[in-house]
Order: sequence, then structure tokens, then C-alpha cells
Amino acid sequence: MPTAAVSPGISLAYDCFGDPGDPPVLLVMGFGAQLIAWEDGFCRALAARGRRVIRYDNRDCGLSTRFDDHPVDLPRFIDAVTAGDLPAARAMMPYTLQDMAEDGLGLLTALGIDRAHVVGTSMGGMIAQLMAITHPERVRTLTSMMSTTGESGYGEAGPEALAALLAPQPTDRAGRIAAAERQLLWASRRYPDSAALRDLAARSYDRAPEPPGAGRQVGAMVLAGSRADGLRALRVPTLVVHGLDDTLIDPSGGRRTAKLVPGAELLLVPDMGHDRPPALWPVLVDALAAHTAH
Repeated sequence: MPTAAVSPGISLAYDCFGDPGDPPVLLVMGFGAQLIAWEDGFCRALAARGRRVIRYDNRDCGLSTRFDDHPVDLPRFIDAVTAGDLPAARAMMPYTLQDMAEDGLGLLTALGIDRAHVVGTSMGGMIAQLMAITHPERVRTLTSMMSTTGESGYGEAGPEALAALLAPQPTDRAGRIAAAERQLLWASRRYPDSAALRDLAARSYDRAPEPPGAGRQVGAMVLAGSRADGLRALRVPTLVVHGLDDTLIDPSGGRRTAKLVPGAELLLVPDMGHDRPPALWPVLVDALAAHTAH
């Protein structure tokens, strides 16, 4: 798989679908998930609509640059944040969510792309929002999927889903595959697919067996704070997509994002949780194809 140097010391693994001459769509994945979590079939379906689809591993995940030499004591970090000691909390983290946004833009630069349609899911939606806020000249359109604004009171996770998300990842292959079924807590209730979750976990382990830098990515999200002011000032055409069954990031996060961004379109998808079940790909691909026609 190709990799690209996006900044000093940082390389990202990526791959592409579609004709290189088609309008580029950059897919930004969420917390702890490798690029293969953007399903091949989903990427091919979007590419078939005349888009060059680019997906990549975020830093600290998959085959991209890792920060394993910078372990994070997550309980200590949470204690510092809870106590309001943000300087101490920041000192524990080797990078920020803005750094992750710069990574994605750096990948575009490495590929010779000046501007792209940017689609982010979950944490990737937060990263994509920052790309558009801080570098609007690089973002043709923004799509924020199952994400939120960083403000308290919006997009809150259900306690059971949050506990499952933050539970330690097993280090062995069998344990990682079994643990994947935790995701059924936030998956689409109408389309539960434990076999697909286990298959993705197996392929992810075989591709990159080291656990993702979960504590560091959590820290980057927590310390990013509110993007509300930046979203209010955003003039990039924006589509917000959220599943009504999402228990990991409550749909209020999507509604709030759409309310803040001037002229944003909001697509609330029935029967969709914090995932993209194949049965709903036609809805999602149609929406993305229409939005990225700007």
C-alpha cells in the first residue's frame, strides 16, 4: 500500500478508487479505525458516480506513523481535564486534532491536489470540520457524518456505548475479533451484522496488529474544545449526515452542526446507527454524489 510523507516525521498510508481525473473526495476515518473501515464496496459505489475516492489511515492507526513511544495514562489525563488543569492535560499528548487535520491536507498536497471534497465520519467528522474551518481554500465541500461540534450538551454518548468504546483493546487476534461485537451497542438496530464486525476486526488485525493509539486520539478530541465559532463563520458548502439510531454520538450533534453552519443541509437517516450498513449505501452515496457536484 502506498504511503505519503505529509509533514516532517509523519507519513500516511492511503489508497484510491476511481479515475484520477475525477473530482477528488477525501474520506477521513474515525477514532481508532483503519482506512479499510471505509468499506471497499462503499468506495467503489461512490467512485462509480464519477469521483476519485481517497481513503487513508489517520496517524497512530493502521500503517501510518505511530506514537507508541509516547504512552498516555488515560485515567490520569481524564483526572487532569476534570480538575481543569488543561496545561497538564495538554502536556501528556503528543499531538492535537488540528495536527490530524493538517495530516489530511498534507496528503492532498502530496498527491498534487489543491482542493478536494472532504467527508469525515465520527472523529473524522471533527477533523474534516477543522480542515474546512482553518483551510477553507482547500475544501470544495464538507460532509460531516455522525459527528458533533465539540460543545458540551450535544452529541453525548450513551454511557454503555462510551464504556464499550473506551474499554481496553485485547492484544491477541482472537480477543480483538471477539471484542468487535461491542460495536453492536451503537450499530444500526435494523441491520446488526456481527459477522461483518468480526471480519473487519480480523482484517484490521492482520493488516496492523498493534492496537491504535486510542488514548492519544481521545486526548486530541477532548482537548480540541468547541468548534462552534468556526462553524458559524464557515462558508464552505456543507452536508451533515446523522443516523437517528446513533447511541455513540447522539443525533443532537448532527442537528447542532447543521444549525451552526450557514446554509448547511441536514440529512437524518432512519434505521442508521453509528455505522454505514450496506442497505443504506444507496441513500448515502446518492447524498454524497449530489453534494459533491458543487
